[in-house]
Amino acid sequence: MATTIIKTFIAAAIGMLPGTAAMQAQEAPDSTGALALDEIVVKAPKVIRRADMDVYHPSRSAVEHAANGVQLLGNLMIPALYVSDALGSVQAAGQPVQLRINGNVATVEQVRALRPETVKRVEWIDNPGLRYGGANYVLNFIVANPTLGGSLMAEARPALNEAWGTYAADVKLNSGHSQWEAGADFKLTDAISSHRDYVETFTRPDGTSLTRRETPLGGSVDNSMLNVRAAYNYIKPDTTVFVATIRLDRNLSDRTAYRGMLCMSDGSADVELDDVNGSRGTTPGLSLYWQQELGHKGTLAVNFNSSFYFGRGYSHYVERAAAETLNDISTDIRDKNRAYALEADYIKRWDDGARFTAGASLGANRNSSEYISQGGALFHQRQERVYVFAEYFRRMGKWTATVGAGLQYTSFRFRESGRGNNSWNPRPQATVTYSVNSNHNLRLSFTSWQTAPSLAETNVVPQQLDGFQWRVGNQDLKTSNSYMLTLRYGFNIPHVAGSFGIRAYSSPNAITPLTAWDGGRLVTTWENSRGLQNLSFFLAPQVEIIPDWLMASGYVQFRTERMRGAGYSHSNSAWSGNMAVQLVHWGFALSGQYVREQHDLWGEKISWGEELNIIDLSYSLKSWQFSAGVIMPFGRYDRGSKSLNRWNRNEQHMRLDMRMPYVAVSYNIRWGHQKHSAGKLVEAAATADRSTPSAR
Repeated sequence: MATTIIKTFIAAAIGMLPGTAAMQAQEAPDSTGALALDEIVVKAPKVIRRADMDVYHPSRSAVEHAANGVQLLGNLMIPALYVSDALGSVQAAGQPVQLRINGNVATVEQVRALRPETVKRVEWIDNPGLRYGGANYVLNFIVANPTLGGSLMAEARPALNEAWGTYAADVKLNSGHSQWEAGADFKLTDAISSHRDYVETFTRPDGTSLTRRETPLGGSVDNSMLNVRAAYNYIKPDTTVFVATIRLDRNLSDRTAYRGMLCMSDGSADVELDDVNGSRGTTPGLSLYWQQELGHKGTLAVNFNSSFYFGRGYSHYVERAAAETLNDISTDIRDKNRAYALEADYIKRWDDGARFTAGASLGANRNSSEYISQGGALFHQRQERVYVFAEYFRRMGKWTATVGAGLQYTSFRFRESGRGNNSWNPRPQATVTYSVNSNHNLRLSFTSWQTAPSLAETNVVPQQLDGFQWRVGNQDLKTSNSYMLTLRYGFNIPHVAGSFGIRAYSSPNAITPLTAWDGGRLVTTWENSRGLQNLSFFLAPQVEIIPDWLMASGYVQFRTERMRGAGYSHSNSAWSGNMAVQLVHWGFALSGQYVREQHDLWGEKISWGEELNIIDLSYSLKSWQFSAGVIMPFGRYDRGSKSLNRWNRNEQHMRLDMRMPYVAVSYNIRWGHQKHSAGKLVEAAATADRSTPSAR
């Protein structure tokens, strides 16, 4: 007893010594996040705040209660993140998160295939540098790379009352410097009951108006997909890395179908409607990566990526009144699209921690769309992108600075019309961090990026939506610019960690929809608007309620914004956020999640994503995990939008029968020493574009 008291006193005294926290931040903790000093164990902070990232070390409890990498990420309870293993979703503040494994851009499926005990730390980067290709947020999993053994992971998660579920399997084999991997993921969503609440008011230039209120009569949603992948990694430490990956993504069915009854404000007969939209297609892809150490702390990294899309998008809209067909409109588009990208980066490091990175990338898209429903009309678009950048990182005492500049060239051309556009755009970026100590820092960051017009926004083949609504692209669009300034304060205090700050965003020439009358047709096209500006205030805390037992984390944001375009000016203010609570003990983990999506103003529309809540109870036993849960046990599923356009004001809510209980069984075993995917320092983006059929 006396010995225990003495050890506790010594550990506390060491924790109070000046510089102890800084020493912990510089050491490389093991997977439990603790440093061993003879018989004394000094726990590292749950989060270490570095100048350019926050570093999370998984605790023993977080590892033991996770069956895969996505569950481990959820157990870390990073405040700004919304992580759902059941839905395969990782988001931050309603925005997508770029996932990486040892620096290699990865998918959610690849992160799920990680074995939790091999994850040494997770790097959370909420102000990515220029080499991350314009990502909003980056999560990088650092995993061990032994040289022998293998692993097998399998998981099944079916719903009990609907044809919904997720299924996954992954195997890795390691030998010497080599690793072979194969995996597959299947997501099933088949004929889930759905309906739509919709009301719209059309106003003509002469001031007359018509309101149509849709009473739902039923509907369904399909969203099933299959992903298959195979990879070979070669790692010769401190010398060479080579990675070859092939992937096949199959969209088996992505379809929404609604039936409704339209009641007219002018007293005319009610109209029965059927509205069906969907797509299906196949996307194979190939990625090749080579990294070579050049000596004198220099590294050259080269990545080639390519993807192809062969698919079909379709819509079918029918209106009937008194057994008479008023409108029967179909769109059927077949795409054959290709994308290629090549990027090369050079990284130079110095002994004092300074780092210089310079790189260049080339990208190309070739899109071919055939309109079967319009007599086989063809539309061809080609895009080229060139991007060069340089970035320098340096520490100066408690101050750290990253400065960089990029230059992007974008060109797109249309074969049938011979028209097109091109532009050169600068991309400055800078971050300054002041670290009070390893538990407190203040960071000011400025970033910028460009967005080229998409295939749907430039496609000039007219598409009819209903009796008088049409959509047509604009080939005079120009690449838009975006700028963001963020001031963030990060803190660790006893039992509470988190951050709060303010973010300002501006896109002065954002590409947005524009709706106006053209004769008797109400036509939606796209324009380079007069811009979007918004201001956000955010708070992201993580609270340790009962150490190692009960944790809570969350993210709350208030955003106010203004959007201006041709003939309009709109504003919007809204709250959003997410919350997670987890109780773990005796091998059990009980978790609850709630997310309220941001209501985004874009053009003349306010839209919002899924508002969800999930409860899950799991039990881990050696290589097995058993789970049961309910998606949407409370409230109503809601995803929708509201139009502010003076010619067409409408509001729609998509409703799903989403109250789905499910069970899950996971098996994750390894033998020998496991090695995960080699680390990539660069990833060339090559995403094949696709057409989007019109939808009411």
